Amino acid sequence: MIIVNCVNNSGGWTPIHYMVTLAVRLLEAELIVVNDRELGTLEKLSALLLKRRSNSEGEKLLIICSSPGALSRIFLIPNIRKQFSFIAAWVIDSFWVDNIPRIIQASKYFDHFFICSKEDIPQWEKMTKTSVSWLPRGTDALGLGGSNGDRKWDLRRVGRQPIEWSDDGVTEKSCTENNVKFQGRPEGFDDHIQNQKALMAIYQQSKLVLAFSNTVHLSSHTHPTRSYITERWIDALACGSVVAGIAPKEAAVDELLWEGATLELGTIKREEGLVIIKEALANWSPKQAKYNYKQSLQRLDWRWRFVEIAKIFQIQPQILSDEIKLLELKIDQ
Repeated sequence: MIIVNCVNNSGGWTPIHYMVTLAVRLLEAELIVVNDRELGTLEKLSALLLKRRSNSEGEKLLIICSSPGALSRIFLIPNIRKQFSFIAAWVIDSFWVDNIPRIIQASKYFDHFFICSKEDIPQWEKMTKTSVSWLPRGTDALGLGGSNGDRKWDLRRVGRQPIEWSDDGVTEKSCTENNVKFQGRPEGFDDHIQNQKALMAIYQQSKLVLAFSNTVHLSSHTHPTRSYITERWIDALACGSVVAGIAPKEAAVDELLWEGATLELGTIKREEGLVIIKEALANWSPKQAKYNYKQSLQRLDWRWRFVEIAKIFQIQPQILSDEIKLLELKIDQ
C-alpha cells in the first residue's frame, strides 16, 4: 500500500500531518511525496484522454488531501494510469464540494472517496459517480491522550478565537479578576510531530480548552456557511479536557461527541462567557477528564478510522491489529 500526503503545510494542519505519519506506520504503507503545483494543459489533456488501465497486480494507493482541490495532484504521480489496482482518497475539508476539480469528475481515476462531512455523501457520489463513505476526523488518544486529574490551567487558548477572546493579554486580565488560571496561545514548532506532541501535552494540563465554531467567528480560511468540528476539539477531548465555547452544528457532531464533552457558552462575549466558565470550574472533577478520555478512546481514535480504510482496501495490517488490541485493553481498564 502507498500513501500520498497532499495536506496543506500551514500550521493548522499539524494534527493531520501527524495522522498521515501514524497511518503510514499502522497500515504498513510506503509514503510518497508529489510536487505541489498546478497541472499543465498537456497533463490535463492526458488525464482526460488516456483512461486508467486495470492492473490487478498493482499497488493500492490512498491519497490524503486537506481539501477537494488537491485531488488533481493524483496526475502528478508517475505511471498513474497503470501502476495501481485500487485508488482511494480521504478528503478532510470535504465540505468544499464546489471545489471538486472538473478533471476529477470527468476522469474517474478514483475507486472510492472517504470524506469527513457526512451530509455531503450524496453530492460527492453524484458529482464523482464513485462510491463514497464517511470517515470523520480523529485523534491519537491511545498514543498521546491522557486523563490526569492534576491540571495546571483552568482555561487554555489554542488557535483562532472571536475578537473578544483574541487578545491573550486582555483575556488573561479578565480571567485573573475572576480567579481563573488562563494561558494564551502556545509556541509552535516547524516539525509536525514535535508540534502535535507539544499541543497534546498542553491539553493534558488544561481543564477547559477554548474553541468556537467557525460560523460564529469567520476567517479567511474557514467556510463561510458550513460549520464543522476541527482537530482542536477532538485532540483536547482525547486529553481529558472539556471544550468551552460554541460547538459547530453539523450532522456528525452528535455521533462523534457525548454529553459533557463541551461547555456551551452560548455567546462570544468574554465577560458573559467567563460567568459560565467559573461555574463549570467550580463543579469540575478529575472524573470528567477520565470520562472524556475513555469516550475518546472508544469513538475518536485514529485507529478506528484506519480499520475502515483497511476494510475498503481489503488488507489486514498486523501492526494495526496489534494496536487495536491495545486500544481495546486500555478502554477496558
